[in-house]
Amino acid sequence: MGKTKTAFIGEEVNKNKEKHQKAAHSKEEKVHIAGLKGGQRVKVIEAELPAEEVKESEAKKGSGGRKIVEKIRSKKYQASKKMIEVGKTYPADEAIKLVKETSYSKFDGTMELHLVLKKVGSFAQVTLPHQAGREKKVEIAGDETIKKLQSGKIDFDILVATPDMMPKLVPFAKILGPKGLMPNPKNGTLVPDPKNLKSFSSATVTLKTEKEAPLVHTVIGKNSQADNELIENLETIFKAFGGEKQIIRAFVKSTMSPSVKVRI
Repeated sequence: MGKTKTAFIGEEVNKNKEKHQKAAHSKEEKVHIAGLKGGQRVKVIEAELPAEEVKESEAKKGSGGRKIVEKIRSKKYQASKKMIEVGKTYPADEAIKLVKETSYSKFDGTMELHLVLKKVGSFAQVTLPHQAGREKKVEIAGDETIKKLQSGKIDFDILVATPDMMPKLVPFAKILGPKGLMPNPKNGTLVPDPKNLKSFSSATVTLKTEKEAPLVHTVIGKNSQADNELIENLETIFKAFGGEKQIIRAFVKSTMSPSVKVRI
């Protein structure tokens, strides 16, 4: 009897112990949080985040949870930036001089022009008064050109043709097209009158906005060019786009320099 009673009491103690543990466990799980209905259970698990996740959580995030990477500029760039007055719009001559002064490249940098226009799809065909950069070789399409293309030789930068030559050039469209050499009326390389072929200028460029943004990026020359040549190229492009009527903002910069806002 004693053994039986002891066993019975032990079972009761174990049952009570299990009930107590379940009750304690349920109390730990029942946590009231604003916005939740009473009695909803929330499990809280404490764990250390891996080092990589900690860094990611501390990084700045933009809309949609995307990380924002802050670009760290070089000391030379920061020093050049201090020479430009924040928010100031400079006349063309002052802007060109300032870009040259703030350029910190060891090579002859390229002078760039960046425009913000009023609408997407704007374009202009411009013949610059001065060559922007190296002089481009112009090829007038003829029988010799066809022989070159058949052998895979391309030794020209611009290909100009008359409408009667186009059927002969079509078989080479896969070669010329990707290089931007296929003559077409939009960039002025398809010339209706053969008399005007020789007068075609390699300084003629077709400028247009990006597909989804009213932005135009082009080159107006090299840093080593005379200021007056760069200014005249700049003003020619402004005029081609209608000046203040179509251009909202304009900036000039070198390959390695901060940008300078230009008066339109």
